[in-house]
Amino acid sequence: MPSHVFADHAAAQPPERGAVDALISQTRRLRGDVDAVRREAVADQGDPAGRWQRALCDLAVHQLDDLDDHLAQLRDGPPRAEGEPAAPAAQRPTDPRRGSLLSRVGSAEWNLLTDEASWSCELYDILGRDPAAPPLSLDELPSLVHADDQPLLTAMVTDCLVDGKPIDGEFRIVRPGGDVRQVHMMGEPVLAADGSTASMWAVLRDVSELRRSQRVLRETQESLRRRREIEQTEHRLAVELQEAVLPPWRGALRLPHDGPARLDLAAHYLPSSVGSLIGGDWFDAMELPDGQALLSVGALTGNGVTATSGMAMLLGALRGMAVAGAPPGRLMGWLNDLLDATAQPALGSAICCRYDPATHRLAWAQAGHPAPLLFRGGRGRALTPPSGVPLGAARGVAYEQAEEQLLPGDLLLLHTDGLVPRHDRDAATDLLLSLAPRLTEARTARDGVRTLVEEFGEAAREDDACLLIARC
Repeated sequence: MPSHVFADHAAAQPPERGAVDALISQTRRLRGDVDAVRREAVADQGDPAGRWQRALCDLAVHQLDDLDDHLAQLRDGPPRAEGEPAAPAAQRPTDPRRGSLLSRVGSAEWNLLTDEASWSCELYDILGRDPAAPPLSLDELPSLVHADDQPLLTAMVTDCLVDGKPIDGEFRIVRPGGDVRQVHMMGEPVLAADGSTASMWAVLRDVSELRRSQRVLRETQESLRRRREIEQTEHRLAVELQEAVLPPWRGALRLPHDGPARLDLAAHYLPSSVGSLIGGDWFDAMELPDGQALLSVGALTGNGVTATSGMAMLLGALRGMAVAGAPPGRLMGWLNDLLDATAQPALGSAICCRYDPATHRLAWAQAGHPAPLLFRGGRGRALTPPSGVPLGAARGVAYEQAEEQLLPGDLLLLHTDGLVPRHDRDAATDLLLSLAPRLTEARTARDGVRTLVEEFGEAAREDDACLLIARC
């Protein structure tokens, strides 16, 4: 089945694991080199250039840590149904107006002894301030911060100046015009010779686009997780509905009820190998009040709960109308009208047969479906089909009916299109007929089903398939 997200496109696959592992190794080696440079910059506490270098190294380490996480996500692919964080890393959005990394990083220093402040030109750009305006003092700085984040900034600055704690936190600033940006601030106190705090320096980085990218990534992961959970739920419901509706035929149906006539029946369902959703294929067999047997197979287009619920509706209607005594041709016409009148119109195909155990006569009708195959004496042939358009294709259509004389020991095969994968109908029929020697030698209907499953069960199939074997 095509991908449940984009029905017309193949699902995106993660890149080669080895290539991404190599990038992760390079990223981690680079992080170690940057960390070594950062440790060297720590030695000179009083050099502003050294502090700037160390701050940039801190920021680079943060970025490389993020890159490491993103590459790991890229390697692992989308999250699984259980919700593990394995979605592909989103590429970081780049706003050409923001420029390079350095244009998104600004510095500032506030001298507590002289009340002087100095800002880099990049910081003016980040905060949206006029470069000709004087830099704001520490008391004035919160005026640029979002009201909800002002207590956070105040607490970070207080901890830095009073307790000597480094600053490492994020807050929102409101630029002129109302534009809100996310800023990451890192800083330290600068001590005087007597150990008192002489000034405070800080580096501020605009991380708005990075945080937006991370938020989009989290939202994408959550959306994928929810979609996988919905698919799992639909699959479980479809399977439960199918199992509740399809009869597990593995034995004899005695006609009339518990009478001497015996119709050996066996059926099997083969799921699609390219999708996890269940289709609308069905098989059915039941004894009717007049002692005859109803045999049918069919398929509705689509898959999932919609297809299986539609299949259950048709199958229930078919059983009810057959019990009322309707012949196969009439049944096909009524099923066609029912499908055309449903709230969610769909197309389908079906075969409906009535078997009389007293005379071994088979009356049947079809609606755009492969004809039954009759195997006898080591040979097989397709029954000549009466006319009949697919169910739901046209309103008020009359379906013809055909009859066939069966003999004791005959094997009748009813099946849906997907039984023989990747073949047109004529080629599929020829392949099935080529199994005539093996099928006619089968002692029971179950042995015949086993032969077909051994032949086609492991083959790659794009559609579900059902088969029903009746041995007279």
